[in-house]
Amino acid sequence: MRATSPWIPCGLVLTALTVLAGCGGKDKAGAPAAAASGPAAAASAPPQNVGVVKVRQADVPITVEASGTVTALQSVDLRAQTTSTVAQVFVKDGQNVKKGELLFRFDDRADRAALDKARAQLARDRASLADLERQLNRAKELKAQNFIAQNAVDTAQANFEGAQALVRSDEAAVQAAQVSASYNELRAPISGRVGIVSVYPGSLVQANATALPLVNIAQLDPIGITFTVPETQLGSLLAATRAGELDVEALPPPGSPKGAPSIKGRVSAVDNLVDSSTGTIRVKAEFDNQARTLWPGQYLRVRVTLRTLKGVTVVPQAAIIMRGNDRSVYVVGPDNTAKLVPVQVRQAMGEQAVVEGLDATAQVVMEGKQNLRPGTPLRVQPSGSAAASAPGAASGASAAASGAGK
Repeated sequence: MRATSPWIPCGLVLTALTVLAGCGGKDKAGAPAAAASGPAAAASAPPQNVGVVKVRQADVPITVEASGTVTALQSVDLRAQTTSTVAQVFVKDGQNVKKGELLFRFDDRADRAALDKARAQLARDRASLADLERQLNRAKELKAQNFIAQNAVDTAQANFEGAQALVRSDEAAVQAAQVSASYNELRAPISGRVGIVSVYPGSLVQANATALPLVNIAQLDPIGITFTVPETQLGSLLAATRAGELDVEALPPPGSPKGAPSIKGRVSAVDNLVDSSTGTIRVKAEFDNQARTLWPGQYLRVRVTLRTLKGVTVVPQAAIIMRGNDRSVYVVGPDNTAKLVPVQVRQAMGEQAVVEGLDATAQVVMEGKQNLRPGTPLRVQPSGSAAASAPGAASGASAAASGAGK
């Protein structure tokens, strides 16, 4: 019996060797291709059009804006302290008055009669006191000559002292009548502007009435604004007030003419407690108001400058790239290529931001940064240039789309 050995056609052997050789060649060629897709590929890419801005060094004020209400530093509702009728009105609606100026006069005939009666009673009792004083002196002389007993002198002394007390009571009654009569003239307790007068000659007024006041007087110059700030700013607010006067700026209210200036003031008081329901604290500021620009009850915005950061680095917020908690910007490198630099945002303020981590001479990419990778060649133009935005961005987007299609 003869053993059989398997045989393989030589054509098949040659084909297998050729396939293996081809596979090995592709592996070796593929490694350099993958390596070329990193920084080297970015460096070999065509230059990208970008718009850049220079980093700015400036003193930046740290401010807090809040909504506030204009309040008069002093405001008084005038009410009658006597029941009478209005005899004369000396004030008009919206008039400016000074402290002590006569505003109203009431019918005072009954009070003047009561005052005259009290004065007459005082005069009568003073005459009785003088007579009793003479009797006491005479009794003392007679007692010295032993014509009367000591009890007669004591009686005369008691009568005299009783008359003295009666006179003092009459004097107090006269003063009370004078006070009651003074209620018939109502004078301005403060200087300010009056509101709408609610009574006229002949109107009945009553003491302790709960109806509308006769008129209101509000102090308009200086004037105050009350506003609230978050309790997170309390530490900075108190530190600023301890350092000196804290400036406040009242922004022009809605509807003001374009370019209307803001009004400068100063913080006068910080409340003694934080409102736990809103997490805010009340602050009161005082403003000069000679032009009567601010009006009690008006609603407006105020800006408080808590402190000023000296010589900090400022960049546009639009230039900052955000990835999670990381912040970075593209800058123009020494070889005119894109360089990704991490930064720390210290303070955001509108369209600008204070950052740390950039050189004072750096140029930050504003437009076209979406097409960049570290090491990408750049064609630099000032930010806002038409050539720096649309063509570069469009070509980059078209290139990405065509690459995705392939």
